[in-house]
Amino acid sequence: MPLRRSPAAALGAIAVSLTACASTQAPDDAALCAAYSAGRSQVEVVADGTVTRILGVQSGRMSPHEGFLFRLGSGCDVIVRVEANTDFTGAIPLATGQHVLVKGEYEYYPLGGVIHWTHRDPRGRHEGGYISTGGKIYD
Repeated sequence: MPLRRSPAAALGAIAVSLTACASTQAPDDAALCAAYSAGRSQVEVVADGTVTRILGVQSGRMSPHEGFLFRLGSGCDVIVRVEANTDFTGAIPLATGQHVLVKGEYEYYPLGGVIHWTHRDPRGRHEGGYISTGGKIYD
């Protein structure tokens, strides 16, 4: 007799298998440093570093975003703000001093800039990003 699963259990299994299949890219902190030095925006980056401050969850234009600051692990000595759309990523358990790997779109501003689009785009119009920490990928 075949094993029957509830629809919720089946969806949970699919979500776990999709998360397990997700992979990260190698960081290129130098690309972010170059964008910062040149004052460029709309640059896709993959960067790693250490959380320096938790900013919490704030209302966004369309949905809530969780923010934090992080210092790059190599390259230039810059602190960048990261914003994650919690409708996609859910809450990300972060602590000061924690290592993170971030993929998203960098936007310049003089105090370091921001990385956003750190999640998938359900409309498929923008390259998907992620935040990876503690052995898990949030996208």
